[in-house]
Amino acid sequence: MAAKTISILATVILMVAAVALVLRGAILGEWPFTLCLQAAGLSLVFWARITFGLRSFHFAANPTAGRLVTSGPYHYVRNPIYARAWLFVWSGVASHWSPVNAVLAGIVALTLLVRLACEEQLLRRAYPEHADYAHKTARLIPFIV
Repeated sequence: MAAKTISILATVILMVAAVALVLRGAILGEWPFTLCLQAAGLSLVFWARITFGLRSFHFAANPTAGRLVTSGPYHYVRNPIYARAWLFVWSGVASHWSPVNAVLAGIVALTLLVRLACEEQLLRRAYPEHADYAHKTARLIPFIV
């Protein structure tokens, strides 16, 4: 199956799990610490969106025309928006812990990983310099992974 098709399926599953978390009231943190983590996550997403520009809004993994973005938060991690989505979801679930919420957050995390893998496969094809960038830059957590 093509990477774009896989990423679309992952996005649909991700959206279903995220909506389920919203309907269960488990997406927003309740504690000051989790709310601060979510606020930090949102501010980093905005920074990444501003750095990347409007060309980053795609339902499917799809490299767009233009240069490979390696500045701003992309200097520290290759996938800052996915990393912050994880932070946001898991911070909310931490405030509303239950086995069902944990499974839903796990589905969100897994589908984000699938999208990430599809995107990186397409980026390697579209940008020869991506291999060097990937070697020097963490995938999700600065200086670690």
